[in-house]
Amino acid sequence: MRSLLRLRPYVRPVRLRLLLAALLATAASCLGLLMPLVLKWMADGPLTGGDPSGVWWGGLALLLLGVAEAAIFGVRRRLVARPLADVEASMREALYHHVQRLPISFHDRWSSGQLLSRATSDLGLIHAFLVLPLTFLVVNATTILVGCLILLSQQWTLGLVLLAPAVPLMVVSSLFEARYALASRRAQDHGGNLTTVIEESVMGIRVIKGFGRHESQAYAFWELARRVRGAELHKARLLAGVSALFVALPEIAVGATLVLGAHQVADGTLSPGTLLAFLATALVLRPVVESTGSLLALSHEAATAANRYLDVMALPLLPELKPTPSRRPTTGPGPAELALENVEFRYPEAPPDAPAVLRGVDLRIAPGETLALVGATGSGKTTLAGLVPRLYEPTGGRITVDGQDIADMPRAELRGRIAVAFEDPALFSATIAENVAMGAETATDADVARALRVAQADDFVRLLPDGADTMVGEQGLTLSGGQRQRLALARAVVGRPRLLVLDDPLSALDIHTEAAVEAALREVLGTTTALIVAHRPSTVLLADRVALLSQGRIAAVGTHQELLTTNAEYAWLMSGLEPAAGPGEGGKTS
Repeated sequence: MRSLLRLRPYVRPVRLRLLLAALLATAASCLGLLMPLVLKWMADGPLTGGDPSGVWWGGLALLLLGVAEAAIFGVRRRLVARPLADVEASMREALYHHVQRLPISFHDRWSSGQLLSRATSDLGLIHAFLVLPLTFLVVNATTILVGCLILLSQQWTLGLVLLAPAVPLMVVSSLFEARYALASRRAQDHGGNLTTVIEESVMGIRVIKGFGRHESQAYAFWELARRVRGAELHKARLLAGVSALFVALPEIAVGATLVLGAHQVADGTLSPGTLLAFLATALVLRPVVESTGSLLALSHEAATAANRYLDVMALPLLPELKPTPSRRPTTGPGPAELALENVEFRYPEAPPDAPAVLRGVDLRIAPGETLALVGATGSGKTTLAGLVPRLYEPTGGRITVDGQDIADMPRAELRGRIAVAFEDPALFSATIAENVAMGAETATDADVARALRVAQADDFVRLLPDGADTMVGEQGLTLSGGQRQRLALARAVVGRPRLLVLDDPLSALDIHTEAAVEAALREVLGTTTALIVAHRPSTVLLADRVALLSQGRIAAVGTHQELLTTNAEYAWLMSGLEPAAGPGEGGKTS
């Protein structure tokens, strides 16, 4: 109940409808308990007295009760169908928006399959709980209570015999509850892992086929599928055991009631109508009792799903700031100034004794200047580039844009000034024009066309079936790596950003295309401030200055020619050679 009560904020908007639906369902269920009383009246009255008209009236009463019960249940279902679908949709939307606002470090740790399972199967279980168990656990409890009162009021000794299974069933339910909750959590976690494997196999199908790794991937899939199967079978065994008891014990009680009641009818201490009413009431209560086991199982699955969903929703978002009158106003259009002052960064999951990825980084890029960031693999270049648009938050020091600390700047405002392009470009299942226009909310068709020209993408786009309106497949896998990089670059420059952060954006281009892109990019760099993570000398030549990042620190800053002649590590990096031993001048060895 504690887990399910955490859903109250999401259910609150439809609570009145749910309450009305529960009242209607309870009323309909209690109407079913009137039928045995009608049968008792017919058996002890018209049938015993030989009054055929009374039998007809009794039959009409039973028909009307049945029609009323069915109609009320139908109204209940229509009453809650749309509101509960809206609750599920709003919860899915809330999860999506929350995940979008979580820090990148969260996405570094969590698999996409676990998130997908929470947004699909877990929310489906919660929706199923809201439709049935939430209402019918209350309805069943009320129906059983009213049925017990009816039984005891007619013949309390027979009533006690019929109700004898109540205590052992409650004990069984308590034991079942704890074990099924653990089994349900295990099954849903395994299901999330299986979703991850399926997604990775689909996305990496080219690698699997290229290396002939079908068998190993199939084995990994089979292992997880076997765990899911085992967890589901364990749940089924638990449910089968408790369901058997929920069926067997009431059936035994009904048999005992029939034998005892028949003796009392024979002795004349009980009327046939009362015994008939007892047995009919038992038949009405039997499916109610039997369904309680299934409802409990659904409730536990929903509780587990609610915990998995709310575990993600409880993850803290990065604090967002609201603009205040005292904050320095945003400067006008034109290149921005970027400064890093004693910046330090370590990943949250890193061991406490591990050195920081970045330590004491100081850099200043003047408005309109282009700075190339160079370093060995693993030196922290991509991490530093990710700090500027606040994909990560520095753990020390500060970063300023136009003299304003970006930590004091709303992310929407910061990212309105900055555009980024990464080495591994991500494209979406949309048209080429829509993918490029994501770089600026106000981008026009003319802006998109200009950006495609700058990225030297207009030629290949023009040859596509629908030009810029051609749909890009999932992850852009219908395009080559170089084409994807050019579209990502076009997306970065479409909004004429004041600050441009490029993480090795030309690595997948051939030498001729790279030269053409660089020539067009020079025009863009003349109107913005740029930080470019570079590996190739040709990319470095786009920059006014170069900063060498070594062992998490800025080891040297200067022009390309200056560093070639004064810094051995930089010369090694640019030549593609590895140092023989020991640290080179100005930094660590590669």
